[in-house]
Amino acid sequence: MIESFSFGNIVVNGKAYTDDIKIIQGKVVPTWWRKSGHRVDIDDIRDIIDAKPNILVLGKGKLGMMKSTRPLCEFLKGKDIELIEEKTSKAIKTFNRLFKEGKNVCAGFHLSC
Repeated sequence: MIESFSFGNIVVNGKAYTDDIKIIQGKVVPTWWRKSGHRVDIDDIRDIIDAKPNILVLGKGKLGMMKSTRPLCEFLKGKDIELIEEKTSKAIKTFNRLFKEGKNVCAGFHLSC
């Protein structure tokens, strides 16, 4: 579970991270870098796609600067993966709720802008 978030910092299961992260099948994948910075494309989340979640939650940053590309959105739709994009503070609440409900959910969180 995600315990807290502030600009540039997220705490998951008692461990603090200062770089963007992914959560795949309940496990944190630290230091998530994207090829195009604030754009998320298929290759940036290949490991999430391989995990075959039903839902992908993307935390777009404190100000909502990170966006998924159109090809990614279309690809996820074709794989029947629901995409939820929200500012990171709201995305964390959404992820925690879905995870508690036992949903097959993965996530990626941008921790800054």
